[in-house]
Amino acid sequence: MYVTRSVIEQAIEQYGQPRTAEFVIVVDKREFNFIRASQKDGRRHDTTFYIVKDGRIVVNAKHNYRPGMYRAPSGGLAPGETIEEGLKREAMEETGCEVTIERFLLKTDVKFVCKSDDAEKEIEWHSYVFQAAYTAGDFDFTDKREIREVRLATLEEFEDFSKIMRKSNIGGLHYRAALHDAVKGLLQL
Repeated sequence: MYVTRSVIEQAIEQYGQPRTAEFVIVVDKREFNFIRASQKDGRRHDTTFYIVKDGRIVVNAKHNYRPGMYRAPSGGLAPGETIEEGLKREAMEETGCEVTIERFLLKTDVKFVCKSDDAEKEIEWHSYVFQAAYTAGDFDFTDKREIREVRLATLEEFEDFSKIMRKSNIGGLHYRAALHDAVKGLLQL
């Protein structure tokens, strides 16, 4: 894992002590293999960021999302990147926005569990969740392969996003809904 203790300590020093949360999320075999495939270079993390612009939050939708379902952008750090470098890069790729990180909101420890015919398998994962301020940009995101749409949403709309996610049979979306729920009381709009 290349998000080291010192990387996290530096983020805490710069952006404050986050709350912590633990989750156990059940996923099917296909999803388990998808998560496993994302673990290049020992990756076991994502940074998720709530970008605030004019009292609303920048959200995005992936191509496979149902209508009305959006989420806070997220992405992994590249080996050697600081949290600030990685988050700013991902924000530009997934939203077309330049941002300033304001607060470290939440650090999660997650177990993605797959119960298959042969055995129960687990992947340990961590999400580092930040609040950032929009500073510039026109929502002309560059990651067209992954992202379908970017828009602004109110905090109240996250309730609807979470409901849609929970109606799916996709564990990763259940996790994103749980993150929305954990973060909504921590955001300062």
